[in-house]
Amino acid sequence: MATIHIDPLEKRWIWMVGGMVVIFYAVQIYYAAVHNLHPPSNVEVIDSAKLHLSEEFAEDKLGVKQEADGSYTVTMVAARYGFYPQEISVPANTPIKLRIASFDVLHGVHVPFSNMNTMVVPGYVSEVHTQFVKEGDFPMICNEYCGLGHDYMYSKLHVTGAKS
Repeated sequence: MATIHIDPLEKRWIWMVGGMVVIFYAVQIYYAAVHNLHPPSNVEVIDSAKLHLSEEFAEDKLGVKQEADGSYTVTMVAARYGFYPQEISVPANTPIKLRIASFDVLHGVHVPFSNMNTMVVPGYVSEVHTQFVKEGDFPMICNEYCGLGHDYMYSKLHVTGAKS
């Protein structure tokens, strides 16, 4: 049986790469524990074919609602090729809960210059908790390819200074 020889320089690189992997995992675990970072865990199923018949996602129930505690809940539907309602307005520096469901295919929701970014999977309700700190008008765009009209799929988010 032949013995395998590994050059000492190669051994050092193996140890360095292994050490870097351990350091990367340690940093991820540290930030997850200290900053309470975790993947989304809201698993709520919904029948996409009957979405418009549901109580929460019926056409007249979509939009922005203020809760008793002062926070806001935004209920939206993603469908080819748009977000409904087309425009929403929320106050800055206020807790926002976005609940969005897809009527047809996989979509994504992204608000540039904020931490708002989520995937909208058909058959599930996506829920995101966030605050918008910067006032202004921002596009709410689809960042998952959803078909030929994907580049026209956007909505407008108005972040106002005062609570309305």
